[in-house]
Amino acid sequence: MRSSSDTTIRPIGRLLPCAIVGLGLLLSGCSIFSPRPGQRGSLIEPDDYKQLKPGVSTRAEAMDLLGSPTTHATFDDNTWIYISMRTVPAPLDFPSVRSQNVVVLSFDDKGVLRTLQTLDKSNARVTNMAPGATPTPGTKINVLQQILGNVGRYNPLSNMNSTFGGSTGPMGSNSGPGHAGSGNSLP
Repeated sequence: MRSSSDTTIRPIGRLLPCAIVGLGLLLSGCSIFSPRPGQRGSLIEPDDYKQLKPGVSTRAEAMDLLGSPTTHATFDDNTWIYISMRTVPAPLDFPSVRSQNVVVLSFDDKGVLRTLQTLDKSNARVTNMAPGATPTPGTKINVLQQILGNVGRYNPLSNMNSTFGGSTGPMGSNSGPGHAGSGNSLP
């Protein structure tokens, strides 16, 4: 004869492997929520740029070893800049920079490498955004202009090639908001 304790042990014995598998799946899913570092920019290895010799190497050799530069200097096409950084996403914020490497190559007018400079995160300068907004002249319109801005502009025949339609408004003008800023005032 079976006792009541045998019937209670069997279901628990069957649920234990399921619970272990479920717990394993639950814990393995936690890695989904951990931030994954991301590589941004040109991945430049020190072994690559150390092959370049100032006074000897040329632009073509730099292009072969390092690839295209990330950017050029603003007013000097002879200065090539390679930027590489590892970032980690931060919730509700910009990604944080874990490491940053910059390689700056300066060439002379003949295409020969003059200087090679390497920078890292310790050389970076933190800048803050300027408060406020930059005013843009010519784009400020009042409430009346917003309401009446498109009155009389709708022309159902504008896409038809006939004598009754055209691409201009009813009075033959293209001025006012919405027409490439050619005028923002009411007549």
